[in-house]
Amino acid sequence: MNNMQEDRTMLKSNIAVGLDIGTTKVCVVVAERDELGKLNVLGKGRASSDGLQRATVVNINKTVAAIRAAVADAERESSIRIHGVNVGISGAHVHCIHSNSEISINQTGIVNDSDVKRFLEKARTNIRYLDIDHEIIHVIPQEFIVDDQEGLLDPIGMAGTTMRGSAYIVVGLRTKIRNIKQCVEKAGLEISALTFEPVASGLAVMKESEKKSGVVVIDIGGGTTEVAIYIEGAIRYSEVIKVAANDVTHDIAHGVKALYEVAEELKINHGCAYSGLKAEEEELLIDGIEGRPQKTFPRSSLTMIIEARMMEIFELVRDSLKRSGYYEYINAGAIITGGGSLVPGTEELAHEVLGLDIRTGYPEGVSGGIKDSVNNPIYATVMGLVAYSFKNNLSVDHSFTPVSGPADAEKKSDAKDDATGQEQNPAGKKIVERIKKFWEQL
Repeated sequence: MNNMQEDRTMLKSNIAVGLDIGTTKVCVVVAERDELGKLNVLGKGRASSDGLQRATVVNINKTVAAIRAAVADAERESSIRIHGVNVGISGAHVHCIHSNSEISINQTGIVNDSDVKRFLEKARTNIRYLDIDHEIIHVIPQEFIVDDQEGLLDPIGMAGTTMRGSAYIVVGLRTKIRNIKQCVEKAGLEISALTFEPVASGLAVMKESEKKSGVVVIDIGGGTTEVAIYIEGAIRYSEVIKVAANDVTHDIAHGVKALYEVAEELKINHGCAYSGLKAEEEELLIDGIEGRPQKTFPRSSLTMIIEARMMEIFELVRDSLKRSGYYEYINAGAIITGGGSLVPGTEELAHEVLGLDIRTGYPEGVSGGIKDSVNNPIYATVMGLVAYSFKNNLSVDHSFTPVSGPADAEKKSDAKDDATGQEQNPAGKKIVERIKKFWEQL
């Protein structure tokens, strides 16, 4: 392999891009994996979006515009031209199927990568009730048993004659998956993979000890609340609930008789999800609609509105946990994440309704770069998409190029500070210089 090929391999394996197309926002993150396996964030982008409802595309053009805006921000911040992305997918149309599989181990008697691939392919083909309207998004191994050795998460290198076990197969409606793909491709991007968002969120916020002990990850987004249960290191159950943070905001708008934007601001700046957290009573000043006079609204009443809807969300989550059959095995409690987890009092309410220990989940395994800018539950899913790309080697050729590369010679980066003329993202300088050196060798 010559130097140019070595550089291309290094660049391909060490940078990944995640794209989270949510109901209220689109997030993009460009990250590099360092020698310790940590994620060094080079750039991020975020844009408001109203092209989806309940994680389902309802307006192609609005969704495409939001993707382009978020990607443009990430490109400016990272000084990298984005091509390939790992795209998150969710929605009530996505469901999961448990599938068993059994194969004979290769002639050497030592499990290798080929055996694992055959095992997963057989698990895929063992699904009996997959109709023409659905397609498989991905197959996630749950447990391997090599001869009589049970509970294996990674069987590579084990000696035996037979390997059996189970896999978790994520399935979605073809038409809705196609709409997501159309939006991404119309935005000028290549899809390196589609990843079920509860899997990505869990990967971002869980600690290994929690994953082994038994934990549930609850991602409260704008349009949906995603639930994923992990027991003994593997995902065992997931569900997408069609009640989430937007419903809280709509309730406030209805109760206060205010615009949606005003209600969202009230939720963010003055909201509380648990009336047990006693606060001083105050009258909140609210802008009137279309030139009407301002009015006041009691903060305690705002709390009651928020608490009622958040309690419904956690009651639905609790019902989901009970249906799963795994509730008694959730020894490490629950991790709540996503934008909806940021309302004060959410942890306390979740603890009361679910009867579990609760913590708020922030992206794990991030170091260097612009780390602080993604240290927020809002970025849990997109950081998980990046982590999933590295974990499963999902990067594609030409997933990015430097903005000054030959393919984009006519497109000049405007990531400069107008006052100083200096680059706005010094954290990405090192990787950009390395990429430029790569282009010089072509």
